[in-house]
Amino acid sequence: MGEFELIARYFQRPTSRAVLGIGDDCALLQPAVGMQLAVSSDMLVEGRHFFADVDPCALGHKALAVNLSDLAACGAQPLAFTLALALPRVDENWLAGFSRGLFALADAQGCELVGGDTTQGPLTICITVFGEVPRGQALLRSGAQAGDDVYVSGTLGEARLALDALRDHAPLPDELLALARHRLEQPTPRVALGMALRGIATAAVDVSDGLLGDLGHILKASGVGARIDTSIAINLIALNAQIARAERLFSYEKLLAYVLAGGDDYELAFTAPAAQWQAVQQAAQQSQTVVTRIGQIEAAPGLRLHNAQGQLLEKRYASFDHFA
Repeated sequence: MGEFELIARYFQRPTSRAVLGIGDDCALLQPAVGMQLAVSSDMLVEGRHFFADVDPCALGHKALAVNLSDLAACGAQPLAFTLALALPRVDENWLAGFSRGLFALADAQGCELVGGDTTQGPLTICITVFGEVPRGQALLRSGAQAGDDVYVSGTLGEARLALDALRDHAPLPDELLALARHRLEQPTPRVALGMALRGIATAAVDVSDGLLGDLGHILKASGVGARIDTSIAINLIALNAQIARAERLFSYEKLLAYVLAGGDDYELAFTAPAAQWQAVQQAAQQSQTVVTRIGQIEAAPGLRLHNAQGQLLEKRYASFDHFA
């Protein structure tokens, strides 16, 4: 099977939102009047971002989900995406599964494939997503202010729990591993929440490399600091009753490290004025997403972790860095 037959069989579909999709040298997109384009790219490399034996359907989902998570953090509605795919060989079963998972999420989010490239090489997936957001309403990292509350969506830590288990660093019962692995391989991009937070959140970021590291991007861009209550944050891994059982297998400190610096969560961390608490809850309800207040923005730079007694914790947590 040649390159163009591969594209036609597994990836070419008619478009309804893009002016022009696959088939020409460029796709054409036209955002609605009064809207701005939001653009983001993410790359997944075998052995670095996913295991070689991962279900290709789950991989197709994740490849798009991690990009949609960036749009969510900006408050943008998905429009379209491009796919650049390097394959070591043509494997029709793999391609069928990968494209099925990719398009299932794309269809659910109203996001069309409009172009890309294929080549032979080590398995590498690079997606660029395009979204639209009303002019001046994009959620940025630079708007957090002293007194704002700090929130996180969903749960944190399960993806890192799965990663350590799959690397034989932290054995897990089969039932718990299956649940945690689903969070690792098929994250849920919080697009609806991001859109619902327009005009409410003052800053936002997607949690991909670890909560503290990604929250640090907001603090740096906004020129502020934050106080985080670890007695609340630890419960982010315990919101699911099955995950809570892991406390019998891991220390409190280990679970806290998963929550604060585990990575691969693809949740949203965001800030909002305390007076907007009710609006945040309404946005959470509207998007059917659980959100948890975990701290507060402070004027003094730096990130400070406190326990239930208000004591400052000295331990430092390092989030993921590709080149560290």
